[in-house]
Amino acid sequence: MNTNLAAKEDRSSFLAYALGTSAGRIFLVFALVVIVLGISSPSFLTLENIVNLTRQMVFISIIAFAASFVIGLGGIDLSVGANVALTGLVMGDLILYGVNIYLAIVIGLVLGAFYGLVNGLLINRLGIAPFIATLATMIIGRGIIQVYSGGIPKTGLQYEEFVFWGQGLILGVPVPVIVMVLAFIAFYYLMYRTKFGRFSLSIGSNREAARLVGIPVPRIEITVYVLTGLAAAVSSLLLTSRLEAAMPEAATNYELDVIAAVVIGGTSLIGGRVSLLGTLIGAALMAVVRNGINLLNVNTFWQQVVIGSIILVAIAYDGIAARRARQKQAPKTQSTPVHRELVAK
Repeated sequence: MNTNLAAKEDRSSFLAYALGTSAGRIFLVFALVVIVLGISSPSFLTLENIVNLTRQMVFISIIAFAASFVIGLGGIDLSVGANVALTGLVMGDLILYGVNIYLAIVIGLVLGAFYGLVNGLLINRLGIAPFIATLATMIIGRGIIQVYSGGIPKTGLQYEEFVFWGQGLILGVPVPVIVMVLAFIAFYYLMYRTKFGRFSLSIGSNREAARLVGIPVPRIEITVYVLTGLAAAVSSLLLTSRLEAAMPEAATNYELDVIAAVVIGGTSLIGGRVSLLGTLIGAALMAVVRNGINLLNVNTFWQQVVIGSIILVAIAYDGIAARRARQKQAPKTQSTPVHRELVAK
């Protein structure tokens, strides 16, 4: 009897803990959406659709893992979509010109990282607000894409070594999914097991305090944007390989999907709190919503309405949570002897 009671209490406490975390709450929402779509559409839970859905979430997920660092330190990157399209076009053109495929891939990855470096330097060295800096580089990037390509896709990339990255299988598992899992492990380790991750969160919590205790704020911030640019280039490689073509309009609105995945997953827009597991589930939720809308034959324009609504709800929840946290801390702060002495003076 006592054993059964203890087991129930353990399950209850575990459930309460899980639902008390951002990843736990978003997983509950994800599970409910999956159940509803599974009932609404018989083809939703088929193996073919699940594999297709997993492939779809790869491109956003990889960028979102890196963007979690950016948002976690209080920044934002609106240029990731332009980065994906530009690096894809450059890789595709180099391959079509006869450059070694692996060299072309490396050049594309370096270009993506350089794109992130430009963002980091604009923000950290010139003091431009992240929103404005990355909005500007997004617009510039999209303009360069049109000038460079003339709006014409780069087709004919049916090379075995290149197509492998987007369509290949290893032990029956799609290569893009393997890359996504490896990226998650790498970024998870970087965030929660290294000084770099702790420093990033410290900067997001209190930038000035992080600087005063000796954290190299400029170096960390620039590196985070470089990593995000690199992640966008990896996503570009997988997407271009999947399509067997480099499209000038590729990755349109990716920046919105990335931000949605990160914020829905529980990462705070004001910085200082990151949930990479939540980001993964958030990206999966985005893919499930899009896939479900298509399977139910709903007008595709509703996708933007639904995604926008999800972003709005997530940001509103984040704001409410932040206000509650400040309210809880306020009484403690006001009741300290030091505070009363300062007020008396």
